[in-house]
Amino acid sequence: MKKIAVLTGAGISAESGIKTFRDSNGLWEEYRVEDVATYEAWVRNPALVNEFYNQRRKKLYEAKPNAAHFALAELEKKFDVKIITQNVDDLHERGGSTNVLHLHGELKKVRSTVDPELVYTLEGWELKLGDKCEKGSQLRPHIVWFGEAVPLIEVAAEISSDADIYIVIGTSLNVYPAAGLLNFVREDAPKYLVDPNASPMPWIRNLTTIREKAGTGVPALVNELLIME
Repeated sequence: MKKIAVLTGAGISAESGIKTFRDSNGLWEEYRVEDVATYEAWVRNPALVNEFYNQRRKKLYEAKPNAAHFALAELEKKFDVKIITQNVDDLHERGGSTNVLHLHGELKKVRSTVDPELVYTLEGWELKLGDKCEKGSQLRPHIVWFGEAVPLIEVAAEISSDADIYIVIGTSLNVYPAAGLLNFVREDAPKYLVDPNASPMPWIRNLTTIREKAGTGVPALVNELLIME
């Protein structure tokens, strides 16, 4: 069974109503990164950071997977599919995908501030200041903030290097280290980029660019791959 690795970014979730950070009218126009997405911000103003993620979590509970999420799950009928996502939502899982690696954490989970190995699934959308782990420390969002290490990047690199087919969906490929994962993919492996704003990348061999939104471009690509197989 051929192995497909899929790298997804904010564009695939945007069609489910999840507001992106970098696009015009995105979250970074409302909030400064330094105020809500760094450990220093958490230390300086935990109430603001916590409320920011509570609101993101609340929106996530209202969102539903879209056609792109469902299409990727269909690939599992004929391929060994592993999804590497930069997104912190659970729309891939709710769309039916069974092997999802979250590079930047998971919004519906929280973790200890003294022991990063203590991770919990949050009941409901609200984390409160005063909610503590079993060691007595405040719980924080289970998110990889700017300036923090990405602990699963080596696993993602291994998945990428092992892929027979590589698909990139809805990402600007500007956020590192995730953007560097393409460098681990075999040169002879077919690669597909699905993004309406994709820029030409002539230095990447065997790359097919599909300049469409995920909701239309991904189902069409999945159908093509299933027929080919």
